[in-house]
Formats: sequence, C-alpha cells, structure tokens
Amino acid sequence: MAGVVFVALSPFQPAHAVDWLFDATLGSSAIYTDNVNQDSSNAEDALILRVSPGFTLRTEGSRRLDAAIQYSLDGVARFGGRDDTDLFHRLNASGTAELVEDFFFIDASARVSQDIISLTGSPADATINPDNRATTGSYSISPNIKQRLGNFADFQARYTLYGSLFEDNVASDLLTNSFNASLMSGSRFNTLSWGLTYDYRDVSARDTDTFDTSYTYDRLNLSLGYALTRQFRLIGNVGQERIRYDAATATDIDDSFWNAGFAWSPNRRTSLQATAGESFYGSTYDVSASYRARASTWRVSYSEDVSDISRATLHEGTIYLFLCPGPNPGDPPVFIELPFLISPAPGCILLGSQSGLIPSLANGLFVSKTFRAGVNWGVRKVSYSLNAFDIRRTYLLEDDAEDHSQGVSFGVNYRMNPTTSVFSRLALTWNEDPASLSGLADDREDELLTFTLGANRRFGRDLTGALTYRHTRRDSNDPTVEYTENNITASANMSF
Repeated sequence: MAGVVFVALSPFQPAHAVDWLFDATLGSSAIYTDNVNQDSSNAEDALILRVSPGFTLRTEGSRRLDAAIQYSLDGVARFGGRDDTDLFHRLNASGTAELVEDFFFIDASARVSQDIISLTGSPADATINPDNRATTGSYSISPNIKQRLGNFADFQARYTLYGSLFEDNVASDLLTNSFNASLMSGSRFNTLSWGLTYDYRDVSARDTDTFDTSYTYDRLNLSLGYALTRQFRLIGNVGQERIRYDAATATDIDDSFWNAGFAWSPNRRTSLQATAGESFYGSTYDVSASYRARASTWRVSYSEDVSDISRATLHEGTIYLFLCPGPNPGDPPVFIELPFLISPAPGCILLGSQSGLIPSLANGLFVSKTFRAGVNWGVRKVSYSLNAFDIRRTYLLEDDAEDHSQGVSFGVNYRMNPTTSVFSRLALTWNEDPASLSGLADDREDELLTFTLGANRRFGRDLTGALTYRHTRRDSNDPTVEYTENNITASANMSF
C-alpha cells in the first residue's frame, strides 16, 4: 500500500532531483504474560518473542516535494498458553507534491495497522493476543488545484479517491470518490470575510452480504466572519446537507444547518475558537483551544461530524503513546501521541495505547462526537502528560444506536542521567457498547485500568533498550469477561 504514495507522486520526480533519506531499524522484544488470552477463569502464561525490522524513507531539501514512508514487519512467536506465530504489517505513508508551481498539487497517504474489532473483546495489543484485532488498510490519492484571484479571493478544488480494506471480512471494504471546492475571500476583505464551500462524496460498500450501507453525501456551506478587533472575530456558517442511501429501506436526509461563534487569538501562543448551532441530528458544538507556555503545551478540542469507517481509518483508531528524547540536547523527554505503532524518532519507547473504536461491526454512516484534552509539560528532569477523551458515535442506520468510550491517563518520566530514565503511566478507560451493535444478549459496560512502570536506557547512539512492567484489569457488568493480566517486556531497538 506504500506504493500508493510513490505512484501518486511519480509524475513529480523526473522534473526535479529529490534527495531521499533512508533509515533502517530493527526492534526486538521478549514478553512474559500471566494471562495471554485475557481469560476470566483460566489464566495461562506465555512467552512471546517479537522481531521487527523496518525502515523510514523521507525526502530532504525539496520545497516542492514532502514525503515520508514508515514501514515495519512484526514477526511474533508465542509459547505456552498460546503456541502460534503471526506476521503483522504496519505502514504510515504520506506525501505532498507541487506539480505546477503555486497551482497544481497532489496529496497521497496510506496506512496499515491492527485495529480493535469490538469493544467487548480483548483489548490486548495484537502482539500478545490477536483474536480481537484485524489488519486494516486505508489509502487516499488527492489531486488538487489552488488559484489566487488577486486580492479578491482564493479558489481551491480537490478530487479524492480513498478506500478502506478489512481483513477477514470484519467489515465491508469501502471505496469513496469525493470532490470539494471552495472560494474564500482574499486580503481585500480585512473586516468582513466570507467563503463558499461545496463538498460531495460517494461511498460504495463492497461485498455486502446483508444491508447495503452505500450512500452519497453533499453539503453546501456559506461562511461569514466579522473582525471586531485584530484578535477577536465573529464567525458563522449556514447551508444545506443531503444524504442519499442506496438501500431502499433507509431514510434519506435533506436538511439545513447553521452555527455561529467566535475566534480569539490574543497572542501567538493562545488561540480559541467555538461555535454552536443546529443540524439534522440536533444541536451541534465545536471547540478548539490551545495554549503554549515556556515549559508546557495545553490543548482542548470538541468536534462533531458525519463520518463513516472509510474516513475514520485515516484519522482515528488506536492511539499509541511514545516517550521520545527532547528536541534539543539536555531537554527533558516528551510524550507523543500517534495513530501508528511505529516509533516517531530514534530512541522512543512505547508506553501504552488507547484502543480505537474502529473498525466496527456496525457499518454505515454515523455522527461522531469527539472530545480531547491534554497537557504536556517538563520541569528540569521530569516530564508529565495528562490526557482525557470522550468519543460517541451514533449510527444512523442502526436506529441511532450509540457506542461510547471515555478515559483519562497520566504519565510521568524522570531522567536519572543523560542515558537513563524511569517512566510510569496510569490509564482508565470506560466503554459502553449496546447489544444492538455488539450482537450480545445484553448491553456491555467495561472499565479498563492499565498501570505501566519501566526504565529506558540508551546504550549508544543507535541502540536503546527498555524493561517494562504492565498491569491490566478489566471490570464489567458481565463477570465472565473480567480479568487481570501482568506482563514484563524486555525490548531493544537499533537504527542503522
């Protein structure tokens, strides 16, 4: 699937010489767990060995081409309570090329990962227990044009082909064609700004054995803004959106929407934007705020959107928390959240993950309501991370059935010396999955606690190692799925 990025950007390469940097990596780990299957009544221990060769390929020094590909192949062997082997592909690729200067561009991205199938199954990573994980792939290719119409307006038009592929038919493969165009006011309009946007997408479900979730969606939006001061601006949107389903039994939607609010940027370190309004599914809200201090970064966001699995696999899913070296020598380590289980930089270690809500067995269009808040800060030798999230998805083709996941996590790292650090993380997650989505007899409510404690050491410029203890406990309204697990992981990572 990485070829999607190369093929999409290939027209650019003959015209301009591009420097590509190649970094090879090799990771390995040994894991001992006392409950490899997360079983409530028959806990069995196991030894798990993993080797993970990979590489990063990225451009350097090109103003008109920016691309990066990260890939790893995990080979896993389990002994004891599970006696099996697996191979897992992991990919993160993205690129942007400027084919005609200041006019014609092409963007491409691809992702392969192992995502959770059901909130009611095992939350363990695929390395330990793959039973509730499926390999999912997503890709997008998007040619687009941008044109500045003097100081009057800026025009942009974009076509995007993207799709989602799911292993073992856990969900229907989806193919999407989308088009959007916008005309936004230029620099002439300092006080009163305006914009006109049109979005269209056609989503086709493949190999649908039961209910066809294919649909078309289009939206026309007029946006207005009025600057009361240089830092404070009133904003608003009004428009129409339509949904047309292929299935004759589904109810089409054709309704207007509006929202209004403000944007405030008192300085370069602070920004706040908030709106409220109405849409076909009820009241809507959107908030985005950030604040950057000398030693900390704060962020809060809440968004609502009409989406489906094909869009979500590119942007949502399992979130992985890494601890990485500071950007400058002597800086405290920093916590980095990524949707990819690939180290973002040499020397990073994986602290834990937040299981995503995709893919879901309840396919179809849904309204996603997502809240995230967090702060990272460092004081001398200590770094902290505090994060919270709340995600609701309401399925329009499932009588508005809703799954819900929320949680909070706190991480701390202490740098003992330039080569050694000790870290810890505590995470609590609550999941609610109705029987109409899970297929179970009753609604499920689970509470998941994860505690991590470990040490990380840099043995050389290109070699790091870590020893990590992790405790996991799940409580549930279904006592047959409650369990505890303890595991110890010794890992090493080399780049060359």
